Amino acid sequence: MIHDFTKVKKIYIICGRTDMRKGIDGLATLVQDSFQLDPYCDAIFLFSGWSRDRYKCLYFDGDGFALLYKRIDNGKLQWPKNEAEVRNLSHQELRWLLEGLSLSQPKAIAKSSKGVF
Repeated sequence: MIHDFTKVKKIYIICGRTDMRKGIDGLATLVQDSFQLDPYCDAIFLFSGWSRDRYKCLYFDGDGFALLYKRIDNGKLQWPKNEAEVRNLSHQELRWLLEGLSLSQPKAIAKSSKGVF
């Protein structure tokens, strides 16, 4: 499976702690039943466990699910803690999260609504 994930329309982070023993079926059921989202849509769903040093990424590519798993050797993710929340992330916020940064970057340049100069 080769896929360009930069073209994915939605990125969802399942906040709080997820049981990392869950596989594809368990995570897809969690997305559907707990958050009323469609696991078959063009979206990435991110999950993290208790230790915040690993995450899983669930993606449906049209003919099946892919489950990506990563364990970070040094450091922890700054994963949001609200168990009942799911957030829609931008590609920039995803980069911040996976680089170990907080999702809220107060010194980041805000997007301009006026367009290009």
